[in-house]
Amino acid sequence: MASEAMDALLQGDEVREVLRETFYDGPKKVEPKAKPKRAKAKKPKPDHYRVICISMYEDDLGRLDAAVAELKASGHRKMSRSALIRFALDQMNVEDLPKSY
Repeated sequence: MASEAMDALLQGDEVREVLRETFYDGPKKVEPKAKPKRAKAKKPKPDHYRVICISMYEDDLGRLDAAVAELKASGHRKMSRSALIRFALDQMNVEDLPKSY
């Protein structure tokens, strides 16, 4: 008789709803609305330089990185790829450039 009472109790819709909310989906929570964020004033973009993308052969990139590492090791602690490329541009003479490039 106790078994029949237990079976009858567990068959009810109310028990299934409690089990579903507790062990499966859980109760549906209503999230509070987020406060609107204030728009940050955008800083003007610098106009004295631009970020670009260039392609380089792996060997050339390796040489560039090795030169940067060597310069840093010799005391040029702020040396970077772009700084070395800018230096090379300053040293370059267009008239000496071979036609094959």
